[in-house]
Amino acid sequence: METNMRKQYIRTMEELSEKDERVITLLGDIGVFSFRSIKQKRDYQVHNLGIMEPASIGIASGLAREGYIPFFHTIAPFIVERAYEQLKIDFGYQCLCGNFVSVGASYDDGALGSTHYCPADVPALMQIPNMQIVVPGTAEETDCLIRSSYDNGYPTYYRLSTAVNSMSFNKKFGEAAVIKQGTKAVVLAVGPLLEPVLAAVRDMDVTVLYYTTVLPFDRKSLWEHCMGNKVLLCEPYYYGGLTNEVLKALNGQVLIDFIGVPHKFITSYGKREQIDADLGISAHEIVRKLQNLINREI
Repeated sequence: METNMRKQYIRTMEELSEKDERVITLLGDIGVFSFRSIKQKRDYQVHNLGIMEPASIGIASGLAREGYIPFFHTIAPFIVERAYEQLKIDFGYQCLCGNFVSVGASYDDGALGSTHYCPADVPALMQIPNMQIVVPGTAEETDCLIRSSYDNGYPTYYRLSTAVNSMSFNKKFGEAAVIKQGTKAVVLAVGPLLEPVLAAVRDMDVTVLYYTTVLPFDRKSLWEHCMGNKVLLCEPYYYGGLTNEVLKALNGQVLIDFIGVPHKFITSYGKREQIDADLGISAHEIVRKLQNLINREI
């Protein structure tokens, strides 16, 4: 398996395209060379549509209506923020099967600034009924989650990142994985944030639930493993996106704190790791917030 999510995605698409003639890759003038192997073998299965993201989503919906399975791939803000209305109407409203695979995550492209940052992608897409959202933490999880859900009849967003966990734990679509069990609180870790979570809680009496599928959200696992009704929600995008799902799972009887991207414009440049540190996304901050949460009374 690849260690890089995007390289694994390309390899996965090469294999899916060969096995399933319904699969069509649409590109927004980004990463075109990477898909040359598919293009050379089956010309009709790869199309570079250029810089016209809203129209590209419309083309994808037309393909879906005709029985094809489209994959649209480009940088996160170009999928979500430029073409939000088309995702809502062309796919969400009609509940068509389509796949939207982004790179860049919150600020993976840290040298390019706010036009290429997109910490709002997951919270925004959660507002579109019928949209499914996948946030893998490793290349292996990326491969397994795409293969198991790409043709399930729903629009699905896959959020690829340069941040990866050192081990794969959750390759089942729609299910949380129980990584650690404890009694004082639950840490809900989404995708690549599992790595700092595990570094933080090694000696703490807490449960860790790992989610690679954000929607549909696995409420059952949270309900069954939430001891003490205290939750630290760790998300690699604007934090708080899963708050309503947590409240519904626990009937509102819960104390919640958050680790993630604060709701503000990020104007700094640099490597993702440095921006994470500047925003308090770290094992040290996870420990501090957990200790405060455990000591609070409901």
